[in-house]
Amino acid sequence: MNLRENLRKALTKRVAVSKPSVSRKVTIEEVPPSERLVLAVYVTIAAIAGLTALEIAYIIAFKTWNSEIFSAITGLVGLVVGTLIGAKA
Repeated sequence: MNLRENLRKALTKRVAVSKPSVSRKVTIEEVPPSERLVLAVYVTIAAIAGLTALEIAYIIAFKTWNSEIFSAITGLVGLVVGTLIGAKA
């Protein structure tokens, strides 16, 4: 499986639906996420990877930590985690 399929699976919402019948069975239906949401999370993860590589290059070149790049990484990680948690709710 590739990353987009894993993201699509992680962002799929499962909803309990009761059938109006005599037995009153409850079934679980899956609601797939929109393609825009999947692509947005995919691009955000790619940006995190790029910023991490930039931070590593900065540390190697200047032998110091760049807090602005780290802040951007932290913000993007929070965005992805919030999206994954919010998609399940």
